[in-house]
Amino acid sequence: MPDPRSVLVVGAGLAATQTAAALREQGFDGRLTVLGAEGVAPYDRPPLSKHLLDRPAPEWLSDEIGVDLSSLADETAYDEPARTLVVHDEGATVTTDRRELTVDVVVVATGARAVRPAGWDHALTLHTAADAAALRSRLVPGARLVVIGAGWIGGEVAGVAAAAGLDVTVVEAAPAPLAGPLGARIGALAARWYDEAGVRLVLGAQVAGVSADAVTLADGRRVPADVVLAAVGARPATAWVADALPRERDGSLRTDESFAVLGPDGPLPHVRAVGDVALRRSARHGWVPGGHWDGALHGPAEFAADLLRPGDRSPGDRAPYVFSTMLGHSLTLFGLPAPDDEPLVLGDPAGPEGWSARWYRPGTDTVTAALTVDRPREVSSLRRLFAAPTLPALPRP
Repeated sequence: MPDPRSVLVVGAGLAATQTAAALREQGFDGRLTVLGAEGVAPYDRPPLSKHLLDRPAPEWLSDEIGVDLSSLADETAYDEPARTLVVHDEGATVTTDRRELTVDVVVVATGARAVRPAGWDHALTLHTAADAAALRSRLVPGARLVVIGAGWIGGEVAGVAAAAGLDVTVVEAAPAPLAGPLGARIGALAARWYDEAGVRLVLGAQVAGVSADAVTLADGRRVPADVVLAAVGARPATAWVADALPRERDGSLRTDESFAVLGPDGPLPHVRAVGDVALRRSARHGWVPGGHWDGALHGPAEFAADLLRPGDRSPGDRAPYVFSTMLGHSLTLFGLPAPDDEPLVLGDPAGPEGWSARWYRPGTDTVTAALTVDRPREVSSLRRLFAAPTLPALPRP
């Protein structure tokens, strides 16, 4: 594809902001347009849960990472969501409620939407600044909060709310908290944190219904609630592209290593996807889902280089990276554990010095992922370990 002269970024979060910054830093001097849907300038999402109650105002990315999207783009329309996409031989066309925009390249950076199952109308969700404001207004001391889901968001909100004097219960369908990202064996080591923080944890419990004053479980138990938060995951916000691009069942878009969306015959030259929407091909990890801050922060630099100077360099292959503070503990995860990987715990999970875990490919010394809990000094060494072109190999203790 010839050098693009016009790029449209659909989305106005961290991935979109970093896309604009990367394009300009790497020499793109064409027209850059950004469409958003929330009606506000880009802000940082992690504080929405980690600092739900002590940081009520959005933390603007222009302050947090020093990148002002409005100064980089020729046009920013933060209240003009995309409605349709058409990809053609020379570029792509995006339609909004106001107009059609035809450009050389479209970057899909529309992020994700929180999941709220059918029938859970009385449950709140937490993904946007507006969601956080609505939840914050209900979390008064003494109120009964029921969080459905003991993943990253559920654990973070539960700890913050309990520390503020709320009566908190967390209901989780899996046999352990964090069972999705960490597996049941490692996730089970976090169960004691809930009790220590004064949070009731109900495991292996399916939710049958959510009403204005309770959560009803499949076994008939009723958990009284003044506020219910559904923290059962998020899905890529790609419904607007419809059949214009191949979408996975969860809505994600498969991309190559340079975030070019993969069509039936290979990469589509006029469409990139980055951030929560991307399911990136990785030589080390297979298919890497988006959904985390670090991917949105660093991914745009990779595809911008490939878009502007194709073939100049091999694309990077950053290891997935997740950080969290919940229930009085700090967690950092590098890599991507597979369901059949063999976890190994290092240190005493009940001790005061923190602990860590590694996941090994079965029958090998290849480490696919590593977790540290309350061991900040290990983070830098793990970052270096997972920066190599191949997965690290470490002898099992």
